[in-house]
Amino acid sequence: MTSSRPESPAGPSSSGTAPSSGSGISTGAHGAGDAPVVGDAPAPTAPVLAEVIRSGFVEGRHRGSLVILAADGSVQTALGDVTAPVFPRSTNKPMQASAVLRAGLELAGERLALAAASHSGESFHLDLVEKMLAEYGISPDLLQTPPDLPLDPAEAERYVASGRGRERITMNCSGKHAAMLAASAANGWPLETYLDLDHPLQQLVLEEVRAASGERVDHIGTDGCGAPLMAISLTGLARAFRHFVLAGPGTPQRRVADAMRAHPEYVAGTRRPDTWLMRALPGTLSKMGAEAVQAVALPDGRALAFKVEDGATRTLGPILGRALRMMGVDAPVLTRIEDTPLLGGAERVGEIRAAF
Repeated sequence: MTSSRPESPAGPSSSGTAPSSGSGISTGAHGAGDAPVVGDAPAPTAPVLAEVIRSGFVEGRHRGSLVILAADGSVQTALGDVTAPVFPRSTNKPMQASAVLRAGLELAGERLALAAASHSGESFHLDLVEKMLAEYGISPDLLQTPPDLPLDPAEAERYVASGRGRERITMNCSGKHAAMLAASAANGWPLETYLDLDHPLQQLVLEEVRAASGERVDHIGTDGCGAPLMAISLTGLARAFRHFVLAGPGTPQRRVADAMRAHPEYVAGTRRPDTWLMRALPGTLSKMGAEAVQAVALPDGRALAFKVEDGATRTLGPILGRALRMMGVDAPVLTRIEDTPLLGGAERVGEIRAAF
C-alpha cells in the first residue's frame, strides 16, 4: 500500500550517521495497493507534449507535464501540473547514491556512477557490478533485483544468443543494489532487509529525497527494482538535480554529480541519450526514469523535469531536445537525441516530435 502520513520537511544534511527508524513516516509495507482517494473532481487534462506523425498524419498524442527552472531556481516554464506528486522512478538514483555515501561507503569514479545507474547491461557494466560485490565480500545471491535481461535490446539479443537467461545481476539497477548492500555490510546493518523502508539505509534515502527536493514525502511505493520509491513533484525533482550540480565540492551530492558526469557510460550505456548529452555538454547532469520521467540540470543551475502520462519512453528524446532548446541550449547532440523515427515496411515514414 502507499503511505499518506504527512511528515515534517527535513533540512539538508551531509552527516554519515544513520537516522533512527522512527524518522517521520510509517515504516509499514510499501508495496503497491489502492491509491489514496483525492476527491471526486476529475484531474485536469494535461497538455500534449509529443505527437506521433505517420505518413504526414497525426496518429497519436502523448500528454504530460514539464517544468523548467531558471538559473536562480525560479520556475521559468510550467506546462501542466508541476506541483502534484509523481513517482520519479530512476531519476531518484542520484539521491539514493548520495545516501550510500552518507552511510559512509567510500565510492568514487565508475563505481559511484554505477551506483546511480540504470545501466544497459553491457559487459563493462556487469563486470564492474561483479567486482563491487566481490570487493565487499557480498554474494550475488543477496541481490534483490528481479531477474532480467539487459536493458539495451542489442545487448539482450547477444546475451540470449550466448545461452544465458534472466539474472539478478543483469537487471539495470544491479549497480545501485550492489552499493546498497555494500553500505549495509560496512555498517553492520542487515543485508536480507536492505530494501525495507525502516532499514537505516532507506531512512537515509528518505532524508536525502526530502532535503534535495525541498519537499515533504506523502506517498511511498515500490520501484520496479523493489526499492522504496518516494513521490515528489516535478518541480521538486528539478530542484533536486539543481541542488546536486550546485552543491559544494566534496559533499555527497556533488561527488555523485561529478562521478555521473565524468563517467556517463556507466550511468546509462554507449547507445543511450543520457550518455550522449553528458558527453556533449560538459557539466550537465542527466537521468531518465521508467514511465517516461526525465530530469536534467545544467552546470549554471538551470534545470528541467518532465513526465509523460502514458509512460511512453519513446517520447523522451523529442521532448528533452525541445525543452533544452527552450533553455537556450544549441548543440548538435540535441538533433541526435530528438531523432525518433517511425517505421513502416522497415522504412522511415514518420517520427515522434515535440508538440509544445
